[in-house]
Amino acid sequence: MSLVELIARADARGLAASGLACLDRCVPLLDGDDEALRPLWALLADDADDACGAAGRDWAEGLAQVRDKLAGPDAGGEDEAVVLARRMLEAAPAACTGPALRTWADACSVASLRIHRLLDPVGDAAREADVPRDGGTEGLPPLVAAELRRQTGVLELLADRGVAGLRPALEVSTEGRRVLRAVVSRRARGRA
Repeated sequence: MSLVELIARADARGLAASGLACLDRCVPLLDGDDEALRPLWALLADDADDACGAAGRDWAEGLAQVRDKLAGPDAGGEDEAVVLARRMLEAAPAACTGPALRTWADACSVASLRIHRLLDPVGDAAREADVPRDGGTEGLPPLVAAELRRQTGVLELLADRGVAGLRPALEVSTEGRRVLRAVVSRRARGRA
């Protein structure tokens, strides 16, 4: 099943985890530590019946704390990858239900793939092109192909296992964050 189809079929927990995983992998661009989004992941796992805490209040409170923690300088002068990561965080819906959640998860998917395309050292020639999300990874630069596989994997884990898929989804996200942190570090050394 394609990434687009998986997002279209995902439940609230799957959508929240999908958007959160995309954002989590991009935390290195926001100078965040590896635990920055852990409270939101915990909310998704805490309550098996309600994907985002009591009536979403916990999600909204946790989201506000994460935004404060990852707040950066004014966006002036930041490169496109950082701006896209900040937009993912800013666009996260306060309510962890409804169409806004699906819109956010979809937008995070697109933004994260775009970020990986911008940062992929092999993909210079195709930076302006959109990443196709309705097919395979053939012909994509390595960093982008890996991100597409991670996004698909997270949604499949949650579709197949429900709340039990959160831990492996977090592990997939952690691996991707480590990869992106290394890319960002290499890129910073190259600019120095």
